[in-house]
Amino acid sequence: MLRKMVEKDRKRLKRKIHIRKRISGTPERPRMSVTRSNRALSIQIIDDTKGHTLVSASTLEKELKNIKPTVAGAGQLGEVMGKRLLEKNITSVVFDRNGYLYHGLIKAMADGTRKAGIRF
Repeated sequence: MLRKMVEKDRKRLKRKIHIRKRISGTPERPRMSVTRSNRALSIQIIDDTKGHTLVSASTLEKELKNIKPTVAGAGQLGEVMGKRLLEKNITSVVFDRNGYLYHGLIKAMADGTRKAGIRF
């Protein structure tokens, strides 16, 4: 069991490195990095030229504590992130799935952000 989990993590990290070689966030089009765990979901908007996080949203925040790490919850978190981005006048981002497969929670977060009006 442990060996299987180690192998899964190794494969994800390999995909992550492969993706990060190609994409980078700029001030005009920052990088949207998504993270998931069994307990929480989080999204960060990062300007890689300065190394700063511009906006973030997580299910660990007090006001978003009621969002569960399910597909429906991921969609809600994506919509919250989209609203926060529009408040900061950011309309376009580069999507970084962080090595996760574009399926389920990751796809739901992306769709929720698109639904709020963010392009990527």
